[in-house]
Amino acid sequence: MKRKVTKAIFPVAGLGTRFLPATKSIPKEILTLVDRPLIQYAIDEARAAGIREFIFVTSRGKSALEDYFDNAPELEAALQAKKKTELYDELQKTNMDSGAIAYVRQNQPLGLGHAVWCARRLVHDEPFAVILTDDVIAAEKPCLQQMMEAYEETGGNVVAAMEVPPEKTSSYGVLDIAEANGPMLKVKGMVEKPSPENAPSNLAVIGRYILTPNIMQNLNKKETGAGGEIQLTDAIAHEIEVGNPVYGYRFKGQRFDCGSKAGFLQATVAFGLQRPDLKDEFGDYLSDVMSMRTAAE
Repeated sequence: MKRKVTKAIFPVAGLGTRFLPATKSIPKEILTLVDRPLIQYAIDEARAAGIREFIFVTSRGKSALEDYFDNAPELEAALQAKKKTELYDELQKTNMDSGAIAYVRQNQPLGLGHAVWCARRLVHDEPFAVILTDDVIAAEKPCLQQMMEAYEETGGNVVAAMEVPPEKTSSYGVLDIAEANGPMLKVKGMVEKPSPENAPSNLAVIGRYILTPNIMQNLNKKETGAGGEIQLTDAIAHEIEVGNPVYGYRFKGQRFDCGSKAGFLQATVAFGLQRPDLKDEFGDYLSDVMSMRTAAE
């Protein structure tokens, strides 16, 4: 019988160097798309998928993440006093119940696999999800919820997958597909950051995972892979080698790489245009900008 997935790990220990100097004092995960930080998008997606326990793998300088999900009594009282009901209601969505979030430290940057391994004592022997906050996915049905519904049918390990340009495979874990059944892809191999000529496909693993407890046992070996780091991809690939099922799930939605400046700006535009209160004014501005650019050319 498949066990329900109620825990999710959020690896948020990275330094965010690509966004310096902003990230000198602000965790990258607090950077905002429109008016919500990246971490809020990830938490909301996890909640929609039925996650009830949230495990943050952090590092020094990340205390703002803890504060963000705590109550803010003075701010809440001020909003109520001024009868700013809509803002008050939005603020309530950022509050988490006592004990719902746990924080563990990754004291050395040894890779994504190591970050996930740091949460092993909180996961115990249960299946769990992993969400990478850099990957923001706009979808009618949240990506992890799509994957959870597929997992209910198949069990095993499920990773989000999407096609990338062949020349970009060296930036991702890449899937070797045995067979496809609609959006579900049975995986016969995984390669971390292969060169384009050695990539088995152009189907890349994106930052959403549903994993079995065996993954923690594999990570416990602390074997290093690409880049001299402990890779989550290698721990998942080992499950294929011993005959346990691994699936890729080709999700419906648009993924933005908010770990890059260009991707972050693209996401800001896309989410801004989706907002009823912003789309007209913002859309007109973008049209004007493009008209001026065309005229200049």
